[in-house]
Amino acid sequence: MVETEAFIAEAKAEIREAIGDANAVIALSGGVDSSVAATLAYEAVGDQLTPVYVDTGLMRKGETAEIRDTFSFMESLRVIEAQERFFDRLAGVTDPEEKRHVIGEGFIDEFETVARDVGADYLVQGTIYPDRIESEGNIKSHHNVGGLPEVVDFEGIVEPVRDLYKDEVREVARALGLEEVISERMPFPGPGLAVRIVGEVTPDKAAVAREATHVVEEELEEYDPWQAFAAVLGKATGVKGDNRVHGWVVAVRSVESRDGMTARAQELDWSTLQRIQSRITGENEDVARVVYDVTHKPPATIEYE
Repeated sequence: MVETEAFIAEAKAEIREAIGDANAVIALSGGVDSSVAATLAYEAVGDQLTPVYVDTGLMRKGETAEIRDTFSFMESLRVIEAQERFFDRLAGVTDPEEKRHVIGEGFIDEFETVARDVGADYLVQGTIYPDRIESEGNIKSHHNVGGLPEVVDFEGIVEPVRDLYKDEVREVARALGLEEVISERMPFPGPGLAVRIVGEVTPDKAAVAREATHVVEEELEEYDPWQAFAAVLGKATGVKGDNRVHGWVVAVRSVESRDGMTARAQELDWSTLQRIQSRITGENEDVARVVYDVTHKPPATIEYE
């Protein structure tokens, strides 16, 4: 395990050395990885840093408001409303790897725009060790590793938590005094809900995935999963009232893990599963059925794409 105080001191020194007197932007998503990277960088270089949160339209329910509140102490925080741009980019894209690359390019374009505005030469990211392993091993591209375009308009990319596992990042978050809502929150993929939608990503599908995931997170809090969410798989027939419908199939996924490299599907009570399906189908008229994913990692990945 990492020795947190020593790591924090070393990371800040590394950030100061890498950035020097230049300005930098930090990609802030609200997850523990980027939040730790942002806090380390902010404490290291202060107002040389501009934190940038991009609302892609693929975020968790209430995420943007939570970001504004949690990081209000960072006076230079910029919240970019980029939903329309990202959905336009993703129109017609169905291949999982292409989705990740399209989203990675979209993020870089947003960061470069802010960087030009503030005169920033460096990009700080919250890439962690499992991100690098999965990208280098061709398991999947991460938007901040394999999903980046080959050419970016920055002198350098700084990744202060690149050698840490998720549980180690949480330790650092606690040592930095970050709120529990950040330090203990479940992992959320960089590409957001896009990798919880099989096939083309649309605003309607994103809305279904967002609301269903919110239900899953609420209902499974007592199980303390490593990660729990809902994914939109496709369409199937169902019956609502006296009418036959052709609605979305939503998969519920809940896993236990230490670092995300392997995971086991959680054994949930039948009554819990029934409560989840009742809420998801009852609260969204476009959902026809709910299924539970019992597959471990391996052979499956945690996310769907």
